[in-house]
Amino acid sequence: MLDKRSAGSPAAAPGRTAGGRRSPRNLHPLAWWTWALALATAASRTTNPLLLLVVLAVLGYVVTARRTEAPWARGFTYYLWLALTVVAIRVVFRCVFATGITPHDHLLFSLPHIPTPDWYAGIQLGGPVSLEATLSAAFDGLRLACLICCIGAANTLANPKRALRILPGALYELGVAVTVSLSVAPQLVQSVQRVARARRLRAGQSKGIRALRSIVVPVLEDALERSLHLAAAMDSRGYGRSGTATRRSRRTTGALMLLGMCGLCAGVYGLLDGTAPAALGLPALLAGALLCAAGLALGGRRVRRTTYRPDRWRAAEWGVAGCGVAAAVLLFGTVGYAATDLNPSLYPLSWPSLPIVPVLALLLAGAAGAIAPPPGRTPEPAVLPGQRPAGPARETRGTGTDRPHTEVTK
Repeated sequence: MLDKRSAGSPAAAPGRTAGGRRSPRNLHPLAWWTWALALATAASRTTNPLLLLVVLAVLGYVVTARRTEAPWARGFTYYLWLALTVVAIRVVFRCVFATGITPHDHLLFSLPHIPTPDWYAGIQLGGPVSLEATLSAAFDGLRLACLICCIGAANTLANPKRALRILPGALYELGVAVTVSLSVAPQLVQSVQRVARARRLRAGQSKGIRALRSIVVPVLEDALERSLHLAAAMDSRGYGRSGTATRRSRRTTGALMLLGMCGLCAGVYGLLDGTAPAALGLPALLAGALLCAAGLALGGRRVRRTTYRPDRWRAAEWGVAGCGVAAAVLLFGTVGYAATDLNPSLYPLSWPSLPIVPVLALLLAGAAGAIAPPPGRTPEPAVLPGQRPAGPARETRGTGTDRPHTEVTK
């Protein structure tokens, strides 16, 4: 018989511990993705560097407070380095392709000018570099860096294997490709950590460019190999098989999904571009959403599946997703502040303002770190009466569930 004191008997209410605090559990992956994408949408509306820094601070707080102990959960630092690289590349390109310099700009330095042919008119290689042009490139690069960090936060907080469990039935035929695409980034982070640990154990002395060849090739090979192994395991278990679906049903589902995605892309472009026609914004977005919903509903009828311990959508999931969506709505609404506060002009050159309403909206998105429950941990093995505590539990990993099964080591 198992010792109930060591195994644990949940006497408190679901989601609560005996002391009244929330019990650790993993949040639904769709809630984290909704929160991250909504925050990315809010960040795409502004080039104000102060607001973009607030977005990065919010991401850092939420990731630090609610990331798990999984290997891919420690990969947010790599996304930060990638974002910094994007900003640097954006600034370098703007300095090399010096265009749009006005007589009122503050010149920093001048690069050697390379003459271009007549058919390449309008683009100048080298020449004077102004402070305004450099700051404009840095602000645009910082906005793109925030978008990268939002996606990195979603990959850090949400388990990619749990996200695949909620994949709609209409997308099951693309299940293997989706598995590879979603698991490459987390597997890449784990591969970088393993290769770095192996180099430290072997006392590798090479650094810089010389060490890059010995790091990049094993990392890419290991990450792709692990992703393909996961896809092969899922394919061998029947994941992504169409079953008894007819050719007409598959074509109808594909057409609805393709038209719906085109409508969504056109709608998002119309909302982000203020000069686009009115019919290209919200109407196209709603039409694309309806077509996608119809395609998902039609494709889901031909797939029958059972889920072991399905993820539930509770109040914490609603709170986390709502925080991100509320931040995006407040930055799209332009209520209580001027539109120029989100995109300050560099002519004349002045310090950007910090509007109160967008700051409160971004801080509301940061409240997801307090609303989300503490991340779940791997359960300890049960101890038999009169038996000495066993060694550390061995985790058996599988492709069907993200919850590790523990085995008692004797």
